[in-house]
Amino acid sequence: MTPDVAGAVSRLGPDELVASVPGLVDVDVRLDLHDFRRLPSADLAFADLLELVDQAVRATADAVVVVQGTDTIEETSFLLDLLWTGDAPLVVTGAMRNPSLAGADGPANLLAAIIVASGRAFRALGVLVVLNDEVHAARHVGKRHSSSPAAFGSPNSGPLGRVVEGVPVLMSSVARRAVLPRPEAVDVRVPIVVAVLGGEGVLLDGIEDRCDGLVVAGFGVGHVPGRLAERLGEIAARIPVVLATRIGAGPVLAKTYGAVGSESDLRRRGLIPAGLLDPYKARVLLCVLLANRYDRAAIVTAFRVHGGL
Repeated sequence: MTPDVAGAVSRLGPDELVASVPGLVDVDVRLDLHDFRRLPSADLAFADLLELVDQAVRATADAVVVVQGTDTIEETSFLLDLLWTGDAPLVVTGAMRNPSLAGADGPANLLAAIIVASGRAFRALGVLVVLNDEVHAARHVGKRHSSSPAAFGSPNSGPLGRVVEGVPVLMSSVARRAVLPRPEAVDVRVPIVVAVLGGEGVLLDGIEDRCDGLVVAGFGVGHVPGRLAERLGEIAARIPVVLATRIGAGPVLAKTYGAVGSESDLRRRGLIPAGLLDPYKARVLLCVLLANRYDRAAIVTAFRVHGGL
């Protein structure tokens, strides 16, 4: 993005981005540049990411680096991770500060992403997110600040590694999980309903007739007001309903609390626990599963696997 009268807008292409990176000439790598989309990341859709996966799979490259806006990185990178079959690194990066601002981080992030992608330490770990010299697994990373250069973190696991003096250093690892089939299209309707103090559940009225699935972002370890529990059970009898936590870190539990509206009560009513997935990642996973026409049993199994518990 570069400044315009109304604010920063998408303008720079790959050649300009690469030209802005000091020290890149010292990295032993040949870059093939592709201008895939020029969109704010908030405008990206499932169809864009499916096409991106197709192009990345067809590329005869040792690794792939994707540069995009940071608004949706925690969702787009996870979607790519669900579908990326290669051992070659697929690294997603972006910038929190545009080039008109002091301390613009785009060049440093792009350099770090290329360094990570071009090394061998981070192969066969799925899709990675690299910003602020940290390397995160797409399945764990989240955006935790709206404007800080250190906005991205993996609260449940910490980063996989760092770039130190131009060297990618692997500090921990993740096991590769089975990827999902690439659906023809993802045209399902899956909203997120958030539990809030005093919530009356008006958004739940008739939702099973309008949507293909639902993600509930519950309080704490997976709780909702007791008055909504029966209604959620009715919905779960009609469409898949996934229970996540709105906290942003930590798991949905299984059997610690027993009150009406607790995690164990909601599981008995048919809600599917998201494990360690936050509501946004849980929605992405559910959308892909529904697009592939998975039945309820297969959806439950997929959330056990990809939810990390």
